[in-house]
Amino acid sequence: MNETGIYEARGLCKRYGRKMALNGVTFSVQPGKLVGLLGPNGSGKTTLLKISAGLLTANGGMVLIDGNEPGICTKRVTSYLPDRMALATEMRAADAVSLYADFYADFDAVKAHAMLADLHIEAQDRIGAMSKGTQEKMQLCLTMSRAAKLYLLDEPLGGVDPAAREYILHTILRNYSEDAALVLSTHLIGDIEKALDEVIFLKEGTVLQQVGVDALREETGRSVDEYFREVYKC
Repeated sequence: MNETGIYEARGLCKRYGRKMALNGVTFSVQPGKLVGLLGPNGSGKTTLLKISAGLLTANGGMVLIDGNEPGICTKRVTSYLPDRMALATEMRAADAVSLYADFYADFDAVKAHAMLADLHIEAQDRIGAMSKGTQEKMQLCLTMSRAAKLYLLDEPLGGVDPAAREYILHTILRNYSEDAALVLSTHLIGDIEKALDEVIFLKEGTVLQQVGVDALREETGRSVDEYFREVYKC
């Protein structure tokens, strides 16, 4: 394992009945790194992030965020974007901003309102009246308006059209601190790899490899996307 990081997994295991969703997952992410958590559907990405966000309990091993297992302390320093809308659809955009401001001391409401204005989302717009893509972009703006030490983003590119992905990537890169770590799960690697420092490959609940993007390109002569397609081909 690498030296102690802001975000670590040590022998992490999670079982659903007889199925091992995570089986001995071990890695370490350093501050200042933007890391892609890569793998096909069913590889354990969402389970890993839910455990890290304190929404699921592991069956074995541990996750450490800033030296602590997931709980109240880690939620203060972790900004988590789930893979689906987590806000009530009857809420208005302004209600969502107020909710985040009440919950998180590091939340910047002015920044959030400015980002929503960029999307032409009005304060009184109801979440339920927004398109799925607009809902996801709004939730990303809220997530990135925190001054967190660790950002965990579960498939932020998955539900939006290609034209919107550039905006989302720009939003991510512009709004996270260089001292923070950001881990982003995706299978749309071509859209994101130019921004990544490292990648963690998951397959069937295990870590195949954690490697720097530049080192991977030098060793294999392939882009991350090309390497991914080779490793995970049917």
